[in-house]
Amino acid sequence: MDTHTLLVDHVGRIHELVVDVVEGLDLETAHRRPLDRGNPIVWLLWHTARVQDDHVAGLAGEEQAWVGWASRFDLPLDLEDFGYGHGPEEVDAVRVDDLDLLVAYHAAVHERTLSYLRRLDPAKGVGPEELDRVVDDAWDPPVTAGVRLVSVIGDCLQHLGQAAYVKGLL
Repeated sequence: MDTHTLLVDHVGRIHELVVDVVEGLDLETAHRRPLDRGNPIVWLLWHTARVQDDHVAGLAGEEQAWVGWASRFDLPLDLEDFGYGHGPEEVDAVRVDDLDLLVAYHAAVHERTLSYLRRLDPAKGVGPEELDRVVDDAWDPPVTAGVRLVSVIGDCLQHLGQAAYVKGLL
């Protein structure tokens, strides 16, 4: 299996998990905070999509999908906010009236991610050298596009696992 196929498979699993978590979920449960302090499913799904959107757009050198979606959510957060470091008030501020909106936003992020990954498709004559491109030299060792992608995938899967657990718990 080549790198491109492996990455496409992983990001596909992320979107499948978003859809699976929302299936059969009602709004009240989706907004409930476990033990009144844990992250609710809505926040976990929003944050998952925002992290993927932010980081992949940065890798691709493109505008985030969120720019076109933020007004549909109408959240009292800065446009650049993707949930990192949120305290209880910010977590509570992430509310939606329709869970399908979260799924649709993530679907848009997923498509943008696939578009970026097409750059890595050896069948199209594009090699994996993009994965070796340094995207953040503030770290030792510097972060490459490949490391950033693995980090995004890991973060998304972790949060979706939390969302699935919370759904089962509630």
